[in-house]
Amino acid sequence: MTMRVLEVRALSDDLSGLALADRPIPQPGPGEVLVRIEAVALGFPDLLMTQGLYQAKPPLPFVPGMECAGVVVDRGADVTTWHAGDRVICGGLGGVAQYGAFAGDAMQPLPECLTFAEGAALRVAYLTAWVALHRLGRAQPGESLVVHGAAGGVGLAAVDLARELGLRTIAVVSSDAKRNAVQALCHPEAVVIGPTAIRAQVLDLTGGRGADLVYDPVGGDVFDEACRYTAFGGRLLVVGFAGGRIATVGANIPLIKGFSIIGVRAGEYGRRFPELGRENLDAIHALARQGRIRPHVHAALPLDRWRDAFAAMQDRQVIGRTVILPHA
Repeated sequence: MTMRVLEVRALSDDLSGLALADRPIPQPGPGEVLVRIEAVALGFPDLLMTQGLYQAKPPLPFVPGMECAGVVVDRGADVTTWHAGDRVICGGLGGVAQYGAFAGDAMQPLPECLTFAEGAALRVAYLTAWVALHRLGRAQPGESLVVHGAAGGVGLAAVDLARELGLRTIAVVSSDAKRNAVQALCHPEAVVIGPTAIRAQVLDLTGGRGADLVYDPVGGDVFDEACRYTAFGGRLLVVGFAGGRIATVGANIPLIKGFSIIGVRAGEYGRRFPELGRENLDAIHALARQGRIRPHVHAALPLDRWRDAFAAMQDRQVIGRTVILPHA
């Protein structure tokens, strides 16, 4: 039997190297579970991977998509923890497909309160926010937080999680349209600002002190400006470079201004510290089960509209996450 997948056959800047294809439905090997994929959430790393600009560079051709949710249909002979019909969240390359074989020990149950689309959008964005704010940033209730790129999936997750951590959040967006959209989702828990005079607004909102924490998945010019409004004793969390330019800073600036620059790699954190990694995932899933956090799905599109889904990311139009429904 065959399934429909999206293949990256050649690296390209304009999605011309991608096409739909038929492939055999995989058989689960040792430790693997076969999942009927109901939803796959796209993130900026998925787009970068199609261009050859991401740190992971799988051999061509490959199937993109690193976050999905679906239903267990089969399992390897040595797997006892999952059963046919279980609703699960799973990860690993190959998500933009109708079926996928995933490591059973890397899956989690899909919280009953979440749709498949929301479940697919949960893990990477919220795990990144949790590791950044709680583990590495050591956020304390009442502290001020600035979130760059607050309209994107990773940024919006940080704004959502910050409410649960008791932070006073300033969400930064890059356009008036995004400001209106994020304000509708996050007001009154967060103050939404941008796209201009960011430093002046942050200083005004923090009484001139500056931000205790800055969450930056954008880089470039906004990182440069953040170095000017991070408070003494503050923490500037480097999450990514969605803006395109990898910023640099002279060591004298954090020295004189008395703040720390902290790199955030949530997945690597879990690999280096497996016990803490499991605790991180458990914490995120507990918050989701309790209805205290919820991913925002910008759009859920059928597989035939994969180009629209990727193009929306490329054009910076997405609020939260765009999801592909392989069986729609």
